Amino acid sequence: MGKNECICRFTAVFFILSALTLAAGCAPTAGQKTDPVIIPPDQNVLRVGVTTNSPPLIFRQGNKIVGLEADLARELAAYLGKSLRFVELKWDDQIPALLENRTDIIMSGMTITRLRKVRVAFALSYFESGQMALVRRKDAARYGTGLFSFTTSSAIGAIRDTTGEFYVETQFSSVKRKLYTNPDAAVKDLIKKEIDMFIHDAPMILYLASVNETRGLTDLFVRLTKEPLAWAVRKDDVALLESTNIFLRSFNETGELSKIVKYWIPLAN
Repeated sequence: MGKNECICRFTAVFFILSALTLAAGCAPTAGQKTDPVIIPPDQNVLRVGVTTNSPPLIFRQGNKIVGLEADLARELAAYLGKSLRFVELKWDDQIPALLENRTDIIMSGMTITRLRKVRVAFALSYFESGQMALVRRKDAARYGTGLFSFTTSSAIGAIRDTTGEFYVETQFSSVKRKLYTNPDAAVKDLIKKEIDMFIHDAPMILYLASVNETRGLTDLFVRLTKEPLAWAVRKDDVALLESTNIFLRSFNETGELSKIVKYWIPLAN
């Protein structure tokens, strides 16, 4: 590396850190882009990739990252004897960041799927989720015997590049579909009757139903699918995978895992 290149890189890092300092105290919303500082690999640091737009799993509350995944990340880091660093990423950058060694583990409500297992290794599942539907309360009775009440003018919303999108594509091919990049936009359209149903991960749907109860929304409280959630690591990081599985087994046997899950998702079985 030449002298001029070193100066340029130092200058770039300085401006990035300055911008982050000025931004402190301003939590990004679900629709804002995230430009994480690159944290180099460190055996004493656990770099956890998160997408903070999925309450109650992982989200921002003020300036703090909280949720089920956040609590479990802190427990895992403590067990490993490492300091914890959250790396905020857009959802579609999670696996690329992991494979490029910009993070060590993904802890962001990721479902185990056959295609994802081609690229990453999953730890033991810590929670069984699934897809669930959010609807307008006055329309809920239409779906009492199942999701068969759609007309040619009906529309279903889902988040792009998720198992929810896949479910809607395969199960409702004849119904209009609208894809979103964040749940808030879908909720707004549901209230405005731009869509008739929003399908997403069960914990998130329960959260949205609670937050928007006074705005006339409710969940159909039945899981449309069963999906194991798990943390992803690089396939060559065998040590981290084994340590994470040992942690999960122990945390489950002591009952601590169930306590944290039920704290954030009270209706979890």
